[in-house]
Amino acid sequence: MSYLRRLAVLSAGVLTLAACAAGSEGTPTTGATAPAPGDGTTGSDPGPEAPAAELTIGLTYTPDIQFAPFYVALEKGYYDDAGVDVTLRHHGASEGLFTAVAGGEEDVVVAGGDEMLQARSQDVPLKSIATLYQEYPVALIVPADSDIEAAEDLAGRTVGIPGPFGETYFGLLALLGDAGLTEDDVQVEHIGYTQQAALTAGHVDAVMGFVNNDAVRFDAAGLEVRSIPVADGDAPLVGISLGVLDGTAEEQPDAVAAMVEATLRGVQDVVDDPQAAVELSAAHVPDLGRADAQAAALATLEATVPLYGSGAELGTHSPDTWTAMVELLDEHGLLEGDVDPASAWTDQFLPAGNN
Repeated sequence: MSYLRRLAVLSAGVLTLAACAAGSEGTPTTGATAPAPGDGTTGSDPGPEAPAAELTIGLTYTPDIQFAPFYVALEKGYYDDAGVDVTLRHHGASEGLFTAVAGGEEDVVVAGGDEMLQARSQDVPLKSIATLYQEYPVALIVPADSDIEAAEDLAGRTVGIPGPFGETYFGLLALLGDAGLTEDDVQVEHIGYTQQAALTAGHVDAVMGFVNNDAVRFDAAGLEVRSIPVADGDAPLVGISLGVLDGTAEEQPDAVAAMVEATLRGVQDVVDDPQAAVELSAAHVPDLGRADAQAAALATLEATVPLYGSGAELGTHSPDTWTAMVELLDEHGLLEGDVDPASAWTDQFLPAGNN
């Protein structure tokens, strides 16, 4: 299960409030600029304002601070500036990750590059148009006093993961492979989303978790842990990205490019001022007006900022990483068909300075 669904489970306590907020989520905003009037010599009517392009962005499950770049871009009028009428849509908890985009209810979806690759192997022609997380967000988490210093030390030890799916599982496979180990060399426990309890109680020696979620929660609880990155921070996996169907990319290239540029402006604002991003996100995330919720959200964003990268790096793809990811997932039987990595991503919709 993805980081996005993981946060939905962890946010179960606010689902009722999120449902109440969903009615205001996704209100279209139109920012197209009216044509300039004539030169005054003909007295002609300049005509009606050109309609803005309309795009619905699927943010998945419940409103959460993880979507701050989109909330910031909407609140600061960046989509309006780009001439795109954007609706932010949160999926229902029981909805498939790619059901809405495949069915035409969404035009853009936020998901892991690895998940989009799996979808493409299942004949859902998704392609990444911007990499939001330049660093893969999953790491091995161990107690601060653990004698596990590197992935090689996992041989014969117990590792907890939610289950054999999603980024935590993909990250474990990459981490073990980099250390010359396999799942047979360790004891893998499927512990659901109980990483904190399982590690604290000593039921497992280590857990796979998200550096901007699980590690943050350990810290908030006063539990001292260390994070060991996958493949020394050079994981053969692609994290959270923006995806569209091949058809959408072909039919609405200008709107897609405008949306990407506006979203990356939102990302840069989060990088530059996480506190301001928390404040702007309060209009979209239930309970974010509370001081304790704001503190937790700020901690999450501060841990997320290093994942985005900055400047000209924002949104860009790594061809080598996509190729390595195809090889990794295929090696473990996680793709249902052949996928050309070059067909699964494109930089053509990035701003000129970012590709």
